[in-house]
Amino acid sequence: MNITRQTFHLLQEVISVSRKRFLQTSTCLKMPIKEGDSLPNIDLFEESPANKVNLNELSSGKKIIIFAVPGAFTPGCSKTHLPGYVKKAEELRSQGIAEIICVSVNDPFVMSAWGKEHNVGGKVRMLADTGATFTKSLDLGQDLAPLGGYRSKRYSMVVENGKVQSLQVEPDGTGLSCSLVEAIKL
Repeated sequence: MNITRQTFHLLQEVISVSRKRFLQTSTCLKMPIKEGDSLPNIDLFEESPANKVNLNELSSGKKIIIFAVPGAFTPGCSKTHLPGYVKKAEELRSQGIAEIICVSVNDPFVMSAWGKEHNVGGKVRMLADTGATFTKSLDLGQDLAPLGGYRSKRYSMVVENGKVQSLQVEPDGTGLSCSLVEAIKL
């Protein structure tokens, strides 16, 4: 095959640009949040799209618990995960926890209704990650087609002053073991 010098230089330039782009994206791959990392500056929603809550700001000067579930009204989330945190809310507050937050990739109306069904008032705040933006920024999401597509893995974390102090992610993303209230590491 006979190529001109100009074509050869053009191909070299394309390869060089492609290589740079590959290196830039491969060195910037998203890694899951870990202990010591700061929370992202992303808004979630409480009760309606008008009520924005930024967990980074909320945790400023405080110690909070965030736990995430794959979906509101799902069996494991409704029978075990959420009720455990509701039941132990006062005990956790007596140990220095200012807020307990439940996060799910749902809309704020669903989260509010789910919270009312479980009498969370004053115990657990129910926050909606409507576009999974928070979940994706933590790299703690998973595709769960039976639950509607992209959802959060099940996890719990203690955050103090915007930094993750402890993090427990269920090994399969959905189980009920290390993220339960009984396993929280204050």
